[in-house]
Amino acid sequence: MTMIRTTLATISALLALALPAAAADDFIAAPTLRASVSVTSDVVRVGDLIDNAGSAALIPVYRSPDLGTTGTLAVAQVLSVLRAKQVIGVMTGDIKEVQVTRLARTLVSKDLEAAVASTLERRFGLGDAANITVTFDRGISDMRLDASNTGALQPVSTRYDARSGRFDVAFEINNDNNPAPTKLRFTGTAIETVEVAVLTRDIDRTELLKSSDVSLERRPKAEVTGEPASRDRTVGMQLRRPMRAGMPIRVADIVKPDFVVRDQTVTIIYQVPGLYLTTRGKAIESGAEGDTVSVLNPQSKRTLTGVVTGRGQVTVQGASQSAPMAPAVEQTSSLKRDDVPAAAALAQSLIQAPASPAQIAQAQIPQVRVSQAPAKSE
Repeated sequence: MTMIRTTLATISALLALALPAAAADDFIAAPTLRASVSVTSDVVRVGDLIDNAGSAALIPVYRSPDLGTTGTLAVAQVLSVLRAKQVIGVMTGDIKEVQVTRLARTLVSKDLEAAVASTLERRFGLGDAANITVTFDRGISDMRLDASNTGALQPVSTRYDARSGRFDVAFEINNDNNPAPTKLRFTGTAIETVEVAVLTRDIDRTELLKSSDVSLERRPKAEVTGEPASRDRTVGMQLRRPMRAGMPIRVADIVKPDFVVRDQTVTIIYQVPGLYLTTRGKAIESGAEGDTVSVLNPQSKRTLTGVVTGRGQVTVQGASQSAPMAPAVEQTSSLKRDDVPAAAALAQSLIQAPASPAQIAQAQIPQVRVSQAPAKSE
């Protein structure tokens, strides 16, 4: 102890008297207290607290704070402890307190969950790690290890029960201070999940799904039989059956909205090149846009087949049966009141699907007042 006292105080004073000031500064400097200290071990030593500690540097003086935390020491208290260790002559300057931080390696719970999921990925019948939800037996918050644990988490033992979802995974982490790795073990449940659209309220079959009716949730894959529907895919669609709030939606549960409903009065459009006629009819079956449905023409009392092209609108195409029309004839469905009977008769004869273009050409086209395009002047 006497040698330590001499090293830090007496020898410094003697050298200062024997040598010029500049030469003394070159050979030895006064011990100086630090305002902020970072340590990696579980004890704070003299060399951690002061600069130029000399042979006293390895003397332990305090127990370190907990891993990843910072403690504060009053300067007077530090000097008292140093004197008890025969360390004197420490320069403090204007420092009032010393902050001591225990360095640590922090493993956040999300990283631990990801490590377990990656270990189980594509094993035991599970899929991608991103779709595996991990729950630990004991709620694990952030885990702090000594800063010397610099290695990666390496799985060394893995057990999994596919029926219960139980896992038991052991990891090892290599460190700088000890040839023996740090061992970690986790147990809990791991379940493969899928992202699926879920109803936020009870929905009837006739309702269109709005954005507010659907939310995204992760559900166990076993709960969703079939292909899960995405949120974007469900908005604007209809359900095949009424469903309650909280139920996951599968692709098989949704259909395009019905633009035509059975027994609804619809507009029947008959199109041939150069001619566009409309009449009212009755839907015999429901259908979404693009579906082929049957409608009843009240004029001809015939059942027609057409494609749903809009809300309450069915188009009957007659291009394959039509006769060529003069290019000067303007397509129109706007008829005067006096022309309605004639148009109805024309629609009836056309919709009855004549057997040949000649029969269409012989239909009552002169009774429909169509506009003749004016001739262009040369």
